[in-house]
This record gives sequence, structure tokens and C-alpha cells, in this order.
Amino acid sequence: QRVVLSEGIDPILIEGDEYAGMPNPHVWMSPKRTIHYVDKLVESFSEIDPEGSRFYINNGEKYKEKLLELDQELAYALSSIPPSKRVLVSCEGAFSYLAEDYGMKEAFLWPVNSESKVTPRRMSKLISFIKEKSIPTIFCETTVSSRSQLEVAKESGAAFGGNFFVDSLSGPDGPASTLLELQRYNVNLIRKGLLPELED
Repeated sequence: QRVVLSEGIDPILIEGDEYAGMPNPHVWMSPKRTIHYVDKLVESFSEIDPEGSRFYINNGEKYKEKLLELDQELAYALSSIPPSKRVLVSCEGAFSYLAEDYGMKEAFLWPVNSESKVTPRRMSKLISFIKEKSIPTIFCETTVSSRSQLEVAKESGAAFGGNFFVDSLSGPDGPASTLLELQRYNVNLIRKGLLPELED
């Protein structure tokens, strides 16, 4: 049986690219929206295994509580960044949902799955944006090459703040072994990068 977890979600649409008008697929970067995924999973598992439905419902409710707690945690962590500094620059436009949830703006080298289509024009545009907004730190993601973004950092004068986990987890002993830890790791990286004066 195939289940589309995003069915029923009002997506953020990609703008200004060959993918313009298509849904941004990174819904799981929003803890609140991920609750929809959990409900769809509970519904689907219960249809397949009606006798186990109470088990799925209970586990689903427990996980949704964790997602709501995470949402509050991320909101509090990112609220320490002044609104004028809440600009997230990454390689891929994977943070649209997180940015919308917590009042951030984002900029990127490619919107989705377009690493091979980085052009000098895109790089130049992003460099100008970083300089104009005086963005202190920029980032990339673990599943793609950060080579282009390192060049953007060099040319713009911004620091390179490291790689986010987005499309994959770390190993079990790594910093992003679950979705919840992935979010905490990324937000901590954002805070340290956009507020370099903060101490841990």
C-alpha cells in the first residue's frame, strides 16, 4: 500500500526557478506540519492492522506531543535572534517551512535538487544579497557538496557555518540521529552562525 503523507497539506510553492509553482517538499522541517505526517501514518497503519490501531494511536499522540514541545523549543531558541538578523542562507531552499514558522527569511543557491545547476549568475546574485544584508554566516547541507557555498563565503566575506542535516540523518552516535535531534542541531547551528557573539 502506498501512502502520500503530504496529501492534504497546504504547501509552500517554489518561486523564481524552473520548479516555480511546484510544492517545496521539505515539510518535515516544520514540527507543526509534521504532525500531519504522523496522523496520516496512524490512519494508514490502522487501516492495514485494525487490531493494532490503539497502539498506533497512542504512539502517534506521544510523538505529536514531542513535536509540539520541539516547536516551542525552536521558537524560543530562534526568538533570541533579532528580526533584522533572521536571514538564513543555505545551499538548498530546504528551510522554507521552518523560516515561515519562525519569522525568518531565506536565500539559497538552488531551490530543490538542483546542485548541478549552480551558475555564476546565481552565485553572483547570492553574494550581492549577503553583502547587502550584512549576513555574518552562511551554510550548506550534508548531502551535497559545499564547494560552491564555500566560494560564496569567500567572495561575500561571510563565514561558513557548517552543514545542516536535511534530507538524511547522521549515524546513531551522531548529532542528528532522529528527526527531533536533527532539528535541534540545525537550529543550534543557526543561532551560533547568526549570533556569533553568543556563547554556548
